[in-house]
Amino acid sequence: MLNIFARASVSRVTDPIGAALVRAGLTPNAMTLIGTVGAFVCALVFFPTGMLLAGTFTVWGFAMLDLLDGAMARVKGSTPFGAVLDATCDRLVDGALFASIAWWAFVVEGNLRAAAAALICLVLAQVISYVKARAEASGLEADGGLVERAERLIIALVGTGIQGLGLPFAVEASQWLLAVLSVVTLVQRIMAVSRGARRAGP
Repeated sequence: MLNIFARASVSRVTDPIGAALVRAGLTPNAMTLIGTVGAFVCALVFFPTGMLLAGTFTVWGFAMLDLLDGAMARVKGSTPFGAVLDATCDRLVDGALFASIAWWAFVVEGNLRAAAAALICLVLAQVISYVKARAEASGLEADGGLVERAERLIIALVGTGIQGLGLPFAVEASQWLLAVLSVVTLVQRIMAVSRGARRAGP
């Protein structure tokens, strides 16, 4: 949803920064890798050890680099490899984030409900993205839905941040909310693929 309503506003901010980074010699793929490694490592280091605030802010900071690699690609020109690399790195970060939250919930907090919700979110995040990729490979479209990647990160990290500030059950509530919205999103994408397939014919 944010891709639809906020893309233009965000691009006005990120495009000049992306252009400056390209002039400085950075490439979109390098920025993708920097953001991915940073977010991946921070998620696996901070969340499983109970450092929720540190995990929230560092993962969010590195995830924001994903906005810049897109802006840089618009300046320098995107490539098929860059698109595949970006999508692959997004899945790695999503997996690390939700696995780390699940570990924290299970081992540190002893909250099996929150751990279960995080694992459900992990699986649904991967499947929602796979539906889009598989549909596009078949010449169909499966964009949109209630929660795409940006919304997933916002909901998950708001939950960890609030719980890090001392509010109990914020992670559990945010993970179950995200799980429900992700199910809705998956159904929306499957329906979009179905409509596109009917229009395309046999």
